[in-house]
Amino acid sequence: MTMTAASRSTLIVHGRLAMREARLAAARSGRHGLQIMSFEQAAVRLAGGFVRPIDEESLCAAIQAVLPATPMGELEGIKMLPGMIGAAADTLHKAWRSGIDLAGRSTYHPRLDAIARLEAAVLTQLPDGMMRPVDIVAAASHRIAHAPAVLGSMEIAGLTELSPCWRPLVKELSARIPVQWTAGPRFVPDWLRDSGVVVVQTKAEEPTVGSVSAATAYHEAIEAMRWARALLASGVSPSDVAIATASPADYDDHFLALRADANIDLHFVHGVRTATTREGQAAAALADIVVRGLSQSRLRRLSALCRESTPMASLPDGWLRVLPSDAPLSTSAAWNRLLTRLKPDDWPDGMDHAPALRAAVDLLAKGPDAAQDIGEAFLKGRALSIWRKALLAGPAASIDVTLETLKQDDGLEACVSVAWMPAGALAASPRRFVRLVGLNSSRWPRGIAEDRLIPDHIVPTSELDPLPVSLADRRDFETILATTSGEVVLSRARRDSDGRLLGRSPLLAGHGDETYLRRNAIPTHAFSETDRLMARPQEFTSDPQAVSARTCWSDWRQAEVTPHDGLVRPDHPLILAILARTQSASSLKTLLRSPLGFLWRYAFGWKSPQSSTEPLVLDALAAGDLIHLVLDRALRNLEAAGGLASADASAIDAAVAEAADAVAAEWESERPVPPNVIWGRTLGEARLLSSQALIYGDDHLPGSRSYGEVPFGGSDPKTQAELPWDASLPVTIPDTGFRIAGYIDRLDIADDGSRALVRDYKTGMPPKSDIRLNGGRELQRCLYAFAVKALLGDHVAISASLLYPREPLDLQLDDPAAVLAEITGYLQAARIALSSGAALPGPDTGGDYDDLAFALPANASATYCKRKQTAATERLGDVALVWEAE
Repeated sequence: MTMTAASRSTLIVHGRLAMREARLAAARSGRHGLQIMSFEQAAVRLAGGFVRPIDEESLCAAIQAVLPATPMGELEGIKMLPGMIGAAADTLHKAWRSGIDLAGRSTYHPRLDAIARLEAAVLTQLPDGMMRPVDIVAAASHRIAHAPAVLGSMEIAGLTELSPCWRPLVKELSARIPVQWTAGPRFVPDWLRDSGVVVVQTKAEEPTVGSVSAATAYHEAIEAMRWARALLASGVSPSDVAIATASPADYDDHFLALRADANIDLHFVHGVRTATTREGQAAAALADIVVRGLSQSRLRRLSALCRESTPMASLPDGWLRVLPSDAPLSTSAAWNRLLTRLKPDDWPDGMDHAPALRAAVDLLAKGPDAAQDIGEAFLKGRALSIWRKALLAGPAASIDVTLETLKQDDGLEACVSVAWMPAGALAASPRRFVRLVGLNSSRWPRGIAEDRLIPDHIVPTSELDPLPVSLADRRDFETILATTSGEVVLSRARRDSDGRLLGRSPLLAGHGDETYLRRNAIPTHAFSETDRLMARPQEFTSDPQAVSARTCWSDWRQAEVTPHDGLVRPDHPLILAILARTQSASSLKTLLRSPLGFLWRYAFGWKSPQSSTEPLVLDALAAGDLIHLVLDRALRNLEAAGGLASADASAIDAAVAEAADAVAAEWESERPVPPNVIWGRTLGEARLLSSQALIYGDDHLPGSRSYGEVPFGGSDPKTQAELPWDASLPVTIPDTGFRIAGYIDRLDIADDGSRALVRDYKTGMPPKSDIRLNGGRELQRCLYAFAVKALLGDHVAISASLLYPREPLDLQLDDPAAVLAEITGYLQAARIALSSGAALPGPDTGGDYDDLAFALPANASATYCKRKQTAATERLGDVALVWEAE
C-alpha cells in the first residue's frame, strides 16, 4: 500500500511507556501513516542521511577513550576516579539540551575550558553521523522544506516542557506544517505563545483523592500491592492501574520482592537492576573476583553461574570436589600449591584437568587490567553485554559498583500490566487509577542539586538545567492529579527503616485528612497467599505447618518434656543405627552431656556452616588443631632423627620450627588464615607451646619410642609412619556394646614394652584442681588408656594424662580401671535412655560451645534449658549422674 504525504502525520510523545501505549492505540484505531516518536527522533528524521543522535553508550565509550589524554585543568586530579565518566556524560547532555555553546564560553572560566576540550575530543571520537542536538537542528533546518513530506502534520502530546535546543526547530516547523501542542490540562510553557504552534487545552480531571500514611516505605509498598490487587479483583484492567513516585530506586527492591509473592505482572517502566537477574548475577560474580581477587567461594559462585563458559566447559561435572572445602585459596601461592599436588585420580573422570583449571585461575588473577579479556572469556550473551556496558560506564577497578547501577527491561508488556514507574513517566502517560508513594519532605519534591562538574557560580543552574528536578517533581505531581480520571491515593511513610520520624511533603497540603494505616491491621483485600493467611488467623491456624509450629511453641514453654524436646518412640531404627556405629570420645561425650545434640549431629547429620573467608583470629578449636598438627609432625621428625627421649632442647626447637613451617604451608592451602601479622603471631605461639609440650619430660620412659596421632579402632592412619599395632582391629568397651575409634595425641612405649604413657594435649587453660571425668567432659584419658591396654595386652602398665603446655602441667589419671568401670555404668544408662526415646537436652545443650544452638529457642541456655532441666534429668535417670562426677 502506497502512503501519500497527505496521509502521513507525526505524534510526539515523551518516554517509552507513552510510545508503547500510543502505538497500541494507533493500531487499534487503524491510523495508518501515523509516526510515533520523540522530538529528537523527529528532528533526526528530518535531518536525513545517516544522521543519528548521541546515545548514552556511545557517549560513555567516547569519553572513556579520550579522557586519559585530554587535559582537564583543575579536574585533572579526579578525571580517572569512579563516576567521572557518568558525571561528564551528564554535564555534556545538560549543556547540549540547554543549547550552551561550550567552545564559545571556554574563555569565561577554566572549568568551561576543560569541558569544552573534552567535548571537542568526544566529537572527534564519535562515529560519523552522530551529532549534538544543535547540529541536528541545523541539519534539519537546512532541510525544512521537506517537512511536509517527511513529517506531515505534527502533534506534540503529553509534554509540559521541551528542551531549549529544540525550540527553534519547533518554530520553524510551525511555519511549514501544522503543529499542535496537545496539553490537555497540563502546564503550557511560555515560549509557545509566539511560536505559531496551536495549543489545545482541556479541563482538568476531577479524580477522587485520598491521603494515607503507612508505617515505613516497605509498608507503603505492601499497601500499594493490596490496593492494586483489590482493583484487579473488582474488574479494573491492569493497564488502568499505576503506582508511581519521584525516585523509584528507594522502592524498587520492595516491589520486586512483593511482585514475586503476589504473582502480579507489575511492570517496572524504568527497568529493573541487572543484579536482580541471573545474567546480572553472573557478571557480578565475575566482577567480585576481578575487583577483590580470586578465592574459593568466589570461584564456586562463578562456576555455578557460568558453567558453560569457555574456560570451564572442559572441566567435568563435579570438579569442585577437588577443592578443599575449608580452604580459602585467596592467594596465587595457595592455588599453585593446590594445582601442583592434584593428580588425575583426584578428578571425577580420572583425567588430568589441572592445566585447564590453571589457565582459568591465571586469567582471573590478572585483575582489573584484564577486565575486558576476562569478561569475553567467561561471559556469554546478555551477561557479556552487561559486562561491556559496565566497562563503558566506569573504570574496571570499580566495575562491581557500576553493575549495581545498571538497569534492563523486565520483559513484561507495559500496556497490559500494572505499572510501577517514575512520576515523570506517569505524567506523560496517564492512567485511571493511580497511587503515589513516597510523599515525604525532601523526597517529593526533591531538592535542587548543582551539576557535578559545572556548579551554579560558573553557569547558573537555571540556565544549564531549565527544568530542575524540584520544579519537575512539582509539575509532575500537578499533572498527575489533573490527568487521572478515576482515583488518586497519596501515600507517605511515617518513619524510615531506622525508626526516625519523616515529615510530610508540602504537596500534601490541601488534600484533606490522611488515613492512618497500621502495620498489623487486617487488610480488606490481601495481595498474596501469605498476606491472606496472616489476615485470617482462623484459616491460618488450620494449616498443617501452622499447627505444627504452634504446637512446638506451646511445648517449648511447658516444664514437661515433649516430642518437640527430643522424646521419640522407643527403639527407633535411626537411633539404634547411630548407637551401633563406631563411636569416638567426642561422640560419647555428646551422648552423655547432650543426648539431643547427639541425635541432631549423628542421626540427622546437622552441623554448623563453616565459613571459607579469612578470620581475624583462629578460634580455640582451630588453634588447637594447628598445635596438634605441629606436634605430630615435629614428633615424627624427632623419632626419625634418633628419638624424642634422646633429643635435647635445641633439637626439639629445630624440629618444631621445621614442622611449623610445613604445617603453615599446608594450612594456608586448605583452611582460612587470619591477616599476616596475626597469623605470624599465631604460628609463633604454636611453636612455643609445641616446644614446651615436647620438652616436658618428667615421666619419660627409658629408651622409649614415641608415636603421634596414633589411630586405633579402624581409623585410617594420617601418615605412613610406623604404628605400634594394627589400627584396623576393633576396640569395644566391655558391657556397653560401644565400639570406639580415634587418634591418640601421643603414645610413649618403653623399649622393653612393659610400660606405656598415653598423653592428650590440651591447648587451653588448665583446671583449678584435679579432674577425673569433669562431669563427663573428659573421657579421652580413660578411653584411650583402655584402647592401648586392649591393643598392647594386659601385661603393659598404662599411665594416662592430660598435658597442658601453657603452664606446663600434666594431670595424671589415677586408677584408670576404676574410672573405666564408672564410665561403663554411665554409658550403659545412656544407651538404655536413648534407646527408650529420651533424646533430651543436657548441660551442654544451648551452651557457649554448642554449634547447634541455632535449632533451639532464642537464648535457650537462660530460658528453655532451665525450664526443661528438671523433667529432662528425671527422664534420663542414671545418665544425669555423670553431670555431677568430678
